Amino acid sequence: MIAEIGHLALILAFLLALVQAAMGLSGGARRDSRLMAGARASALFQLLFVAMAFVALAICYLIPDFSVALVQQHSHSTQPWPYRLAATWGSHEGSLLLWVLILAIYGAAAALFGRRLRPTLVSRMLGVQALIAAAFLGFALFTSNPFLRLHPAPLDGAELNPLLQDPGLVLHPPLLYLGYVGFSAAFSLAAAALIEGRADMAFARWLRPWIIAAWSALTLGIALGSWWAYYELGWGGWWFWDPVENASLMPWLAGTALLHSAIVLEKRGALISWTLLLSILTFSLSLLGTFLVRSGVLTSVHAFAVDPARGTAILGFTVLATGAALALYGWRAPSMQTGAVFSPVSREAGLALNNLFLMAATATVFLGTFYPVFVEVLSQGQDRISVGPPYYAITFVPLVLPLLAIVAYGPMLNWKRDSLKAVTGRLKWPLLIAALALVVAIFTLGPSHVLQILGATLGVWLIAGSAWVLVRRWTAAGRDEIGWRIRKTPPAVWALCLAHAGLGMTALGIASVTALETETVATLTPGQSVDFAGRRMTLTGAEIVEGPNYRAERVILHATGPGVNREIISERRFYPVTGTWTTEAGIDLTPLGAYYVSVGERRGDGVVIRAWNHPMVGWIWWGGLVMAFGGALSLADRRLRLAAPAPRAPAKTAEAAP
Repeated sequence: MIAEIGHLALILAFLLALVQAAMGLSGGARRDSRLMAGARASALFQLLFVAMAFVALAICYLIPDFSVALVQQHSHSTQPWPYRLAATWGSHEGSLLLWVLILAIYGAAAALFGRRLRPTLVSRMLGVQALIAAAFLGFALFTSNPFLRLHPAPLDGAELNPLLQDPGLVLHPPLLYLGYVGFSAAFSLAAAALIEGRADMAFARWLRPWIIAAWSALTLGIALGSWWAYYELGWGGWWFWDPVENASLMPWLAGTALLHSAIVLEKRGALISWTLLLSILTFSLSLLGTFLVRSGVLTSVHAFAVDPARGTAILGFTVLATGAALALYGWRAPSMQTGAVFSPVSREAGLALNNLFLMAATATVFLGTFYPVFVEVLSQGQDRISVGPPYYAITFVPLVLPLLAIVAYGPMLNWKRDSLKAVTGRLKWPLLIAALALVVAIFTLGPSHVLQILGATLGVWLIAGSAWVLVRRWTAAGRDEIGWRIRKTPPAVWALCLAHAGLGMTALGIASVTALETETVATLTPGQSVDFAGRRMTLTGAEIVEGPNYRAERVILHATGPGVNREIISERRFYPVTGTWTTEAGIDLTPLGAYYVSVGERRGDGVVIRAWNHPMVGWIWWGGLVMAFGGALSLADRRLRLAAPAPRAPAKTAEAAP
């Protein structure tokens, strides 16, 4: 009965999406307040019914109800309940339902919080958002119904992929989807502005919170996914340039460019066309990521194994939505040019240059991701190639390094006009710190690691530049007012500094671990030791342990060294239902790095131990957390939550005053 309620709720949500689209677009065109109010109400009810469907599927997993085909395929009675719940979005159908739930949340948020913006723009935005929702709800109902029944019902299920039975994967997909789908709001708002032929500063101020919310969630999701890959897959890496990893990186890069472009539009009324175009492209890249995961055109630990026909349907919608939006852009954008001008050395120019590097980097990732797909399609499956880290090292990295160099300049530049000499003078202390970091990096990393030396130096440069923004602000009027100025620093300023400093932390971590990582492989029996990276690791125990739905070979190592005396535990887990082995790495993570131990197969009386030393690897993920926190903090800035100043009541004259 619960599954049938969920199916009915999904049908009603689909019908409401169609109603919302019709009322939103026609209400905006006719300026009919009743139709526009109806679109708002439809958005709220659509969220209600999609949430009902999602909760119904989650309950089916938690019970568990193995008469539901999806539950039987991705759950098992011995599976711990948090992973039964996570299995709700651990399949193609379930993740698609999560997709439309988040889409409905953003649509309802626009209906609730868009009352300060002009009604016609919000109504059209809701109409476009509803068209996207209707497409995905229809796709779910007609090709990917999550509530199909099995007759007769099996006694047990087939279990969720063991790689996904991890706390990190409970949060990773929802955060990624909050980012992916969040950019739909920017897409819908840009399409609404193009339909109206008007994108002003109030539009930009309303656009930025949507971008920031999506960007922050996507940043956190990517960082969490990188951490999961590091400790769960057992290969000691934090990024593999997997096509599905790239599918999240591309909208993140484009979304970063969009965020900076929206700042220029809000502050100076410039880059209108570019901001609208980026709004379209960023969400289009999110749709392409959805296609990659569900098309069957690639093999990845991240991908859902589905038939190509469903992937083709998603690709068709992606082409249709992007093509329609670009056609609208080509028709309307030329008439929406701004008259704002700025000199080649100005904050506007700096942000525009930032955008060019970000989009060039996006293009290189796009080419590396899709070129193998194009080759295979054109050769009808006869030719298969792979694009790996060497390609990105010679294409992506050379674009990112100058991007990092100019990021610290942006906050120091004046709007409209500035001089390079003046802004360099404002950055003299960060430049000196970066020069010192360069010397230290050469001696620490070795002169042969040129790219890593530059990356580490630029990481320090970004951190110092971000701190200097605050120092200059607090000391601008002398030391007597420092305390007051610290308390009055707007959240948006804190957010800018945290985001840039977090990027610097990530760059510093990447450079350090890439240049300095070391590894060793040893076969140990209990009591034997291996000396590695300044530590002695002794195998003190090897045992078989039983988990709720797995059996694990566990090894315990005692690590000793200067200031170190602790245990590191690593496991190989076997899941009998699926016949799958997974690795649970033992990690000793500190601010200076991580000692990483992965247990291998037994060899006679010994156990194969593979260990890595990863200097400063934690800075990669801590930097991501700092960036995401900076983005979330900026949403607390009141200026970003207002689409336009509230209308004021006419002031009373002296004669009218009581």
